[in-house]
Amino acid sequence: MKSPKSYIENLSVLNTDSFDKRRFREVFEMSPGLQKVRGEGVLPMFEPLLADIWASLYKMKPEITESDVDNMLTVNKTLMERIMKDGYFVEYRNFTRLDDLSSAIATVKIGERTNQWLVDQIQEDEKIQKQMQELHMIQRNFLKQKRQEYIGKEPLVSEENLTEAMTKFNEKLQWMLQINSDSFSHALVHAMQETKQVKDSLKSLLGGYSAGNGDAELKKIPLRDQISLAEKIASNKKMKEIADWTGRFKQIARNKQKPNKSESIERSGITLGNDVERLLPIELGLYIHPITKNDFLRRFVEGQTMQYEQIGKEVLGKGPIILCLDQSGSMQRLDTQSKGFTLALMSIARKQRRDFCLILFSTSTQILTFEKGKIKSSDMINLAQTFLGGGTNFALPLDGALNVINESKFKQADIVFVTDGEDKVSASFLEAFNRKKKEKNFKVLTLVIGCSIDTVEQFADKVIKVKDFDDEGSFTAFEI
Repeated sequence: MKSPKSYIENLSVLNTDSFDKRRFREVFEMSPGLQKVRGEGVLPMFEPLLADIWASLYKMKPEITESDVDNMLTVNKTLMERIMKDGYFVEYRNFTRLDDLSSAIATVKIGERTNQWLVDQIQEDEKIQKQMQELHMIQRNFLKQKRQEYIGKEPLVSEENLTEAMTKFNEKLQWMLQINSDSFSHALVHAMQETKQVKDSLKSLLGGYSAGNGDAELKKIPLRDQISLAEKIASNKKMKEIADWTGRFKQIARNKQKPNKSESIERSGITLGNDVERLLPIELGLYIHPITKNDFLRRFVEGQTMQYEQIGKEVLGKGPIILCLDQSGSMQRLDTQSKGFTLALMSIARKQRRDFCLILFSTSTQILTFEKGKIKSSDMINLAQTFLGGGTNFALPLDGALNVINESKFKQADIVFVTDGEDKVSASFLEAFNRKKKEKNFKVLTLVIGCSIDTVEQFADKVIKVKDFDDEGSFTAFEI
């Protein structure tokens, strides 16, 4: 006999197979959000409900099982029937089927909204509260029974007791869904809208600055990291704001950067992607064949189908980028803007395979180096949560930049120096810095936010005064 845990994991009201159940367990283990929703669920069988919500979003053709549904899932079946017949849900499935990330995010959001809807309904009726308490007690005893049967002890509660309790509560649930149908539909709509917003924000953060490549870029990131960052965006307003600014600044960067590659008319090889016009004939054959069609669609959605390569060699040659970013106390008001600006600049470095160094400074410094501009999701989360505060010291970041430039891979680097403060730098330091600038052949672009430019003019090649990062002058940094 299976253990209670294994027994619960295999319960479903849908046509799920062993792959679906195994895949959900993998996603569940990756997702603190799903684990949190499971823990907050007011229904006795909330984990199997989450598994079925996920399967209804991910599977190509999910269907409610008409027979052989476990008695413990009567309530789950009622909820899944209501969810899957909702018009907005049916429409949104076009974006989630065979998409691991979208299905995971949507499961968290629908789980949260469904649970909150149930909580609201239960709180309004003391009889339902008592019914729910009784149901939980019977379920606990029933699972204890399974455990005790497993070791040879007498059962604590009969299956008939469980069936009767489930049937009574299910009748109440059907009544609640009938009289409060609109509020339940609104809950689903909100869940789907939140899912789309999170996915869009994630593409803004992780995608490159080439138009329309967000989904393809996401596929290069491990699913665990995608889910981790998506859940941070969903639960952290600051992360959402940073993502919004990143998306805006990347779009501007696209317009500012000169094209660094040319499209080749001739086919120059084979790559992976989901451009219909460039698919290999063998892939089209797999799409037509009924046995291989589903596998083709899964790989196509994931950007993993074979297609002809039509991209010429990139024109490289630009040097590394060093961004010295002021994080003194007065920059707090522009924190989300500055980090969106930073990530957009990093996307340029990643696209052009340029090394990137971020020097955060105030009266101390924090130096972060990213090879070829590649930043991990954990680095993004850390960056979003980092703010130094304190006063302003120009010599510290400039000296740090010199140390970085002394490394061979940062020869001929471009320095972008951003500050909203003023500081005095000694003549001896300026003389040494400017001498090194000539020796190492690097340039300094300085963006000054609403303050005097007297000091920065002494070490910068170009100074632009701006009101914030969304000022037209700030976009000059995207041309380096």
